[in-house]
Amino acid sequence: MGYFELIIACIFVNNILLAQFLGNCPFLGTSKKMETAIGMAMAVIFVLVLAGTITWIVHIFILVKYDLVYLRTIAFIVVIASLVQFVEMFLKKSIPALYAGLGIFLPLITTNCAVLGVCVLNIDKEFTFMQSLVASFAYAAGFGLALILFAGVREKILLARVPKPLQDTSIGLVTAGMIALAFYAFKGMV
Repeated sequence: MGYFELIIACIFVNNILLAQFLGNCPFLGTSKKMETAIGMAMAVIFVLVLAGTITWIVHIFILVKYDLVYLRTIAFIVVIASLVQFVEMFLKKSIPALYAGLGIFLPLITTNCAVLGVCVLNIDKEFTFMQSLVASFAYAAGFGLALILFAGVREKILLARVPKPLQDTSIGLVTAGMIALAFYAFKGMV
C-alpha cells in the first residue's frame, strides 16, 4: 500500500473515531466549542504522531530485541503518559486559555484508547517506520477532522430547537452516528 492510499484509509475509510469507535470520550466532551475542539485536535495530533513513532521504536529496538513483547501495553502507556505530561506542561506555560478550556480532557489523552489503539495498530499491521509515522499522522488528522466537523454541527444544534428528550448528549450521539454513516460511504475507496 502506498502512502497516499494509507493516508486516505486512515483519515476517511478507517477513521479512528467514526469507523473504529476509539476515543469517543474526548470526542463528545470537547466538541461543544470549536476553539476547544481545534485545541484538542492539535494536542492529539502532536501526541499521536510522537507516540506512534516512539512506540514503534520501543517495540522494534527494545521489546522485540530483548523478547519482552508481552510488556507492549505497559511500555506504550508509559510512553503516551510521558508525552501527554510534556504537552500539558507546554500548554500550561504557553497557552493557558487553551489549557483551561481542555480541562480534564487533556490528561485523559493518556488513557485515550484512540492513541493506544493507533500505536497497537501500527505494530499489528507490521508497518515500517515511515508507514507508522504517516499512519499515526493520518489517524490523528482523521480524529481532528471528525472532532472539528462534529463541533461545528454541535454549535449549530445549540441554535436549533431540539426536543427535550434529545438535548445535550442524546442529540450528540445521534449526530455522531449520522457523521459516522457519512464516513461509511468511503469504505469502498481503498
